[in-house]
Amino acid sequence: MAFSLGAQDHVYRSTLFDEQTWLRHGFGTALSNDWPGEVTATLKQTHSDHVHLVEAACASGGELGEGDALVTNAPRTAISIRTADCVPILLADPVHKAVAAIHAGWKGTAKAIVRRAVERMQAEFGSRPQDLIAAIGPAIGECCYEVSADVAAQFPMVELPAHGKPHLNLPAINRRQLEDAGVVAVDVLQACTKCDAGLLHSFRRDGDRSGRMHAVIGILA
Repeated sequence: MAFSLGAQDHVYRSTLFDEQTWLRHGFGTALSNDWPGEVTATLKQTHSDHVHLVEAACASGGELGEGDALVTNAPRTAISIRTADCVPILLADPVHKAVAAIHAGWKGTAKAIVRRAVERMQAEFGSRPQDLIAAIGPAIGECCYEVSADVAAQFPMVELPAHGKPHLNLPAINRRQLEDAGVVAVDVLQACTKCDAGLLHSFRRDGDRSGRMHAVIGILA
């Protein structure tokens, strides 16, 4: 499993998902200004664990409500989330032709939003966790994600350092949550948004000047 970066559109794609001819997907970067270039359903993101069901093709796109994950099995429908350090996660069920797009900051990760999304796919589409494939896109790395002791305390697996502030590895925590939920195939992009100033947006690095990157997944037919 690996990622490729489009030479023309500057979009990351998982080779694990490229094998699925019934869907389209991608993780945009700071250079993919026209991405996704198609109508997508999205949400007003609130760092929650709320998962929104998209029941039919969304011709107008735009925000469908508040929350941080969308799931759908509607043909000709694309869903998306936006990030600039938080973890973008895409899920697909090749058996039932269903997909999910998830935004996981530290608050959503602490609430195990990826597990909520897996559970919602089980409830709505009959998805089995072991059939799902997952891709985790560009996010801030443990190298740069310094947090307070109070935030680190939300994650029992994180050891507090004897000196200095703790660091979180949000992609790794979300991967562990996916695996604990029964998802076996997980592709993780090894890229830190704060480190890569030329390619990736980072709120930690650029503050209010930072842009946002779209992670998109859609069912073709």
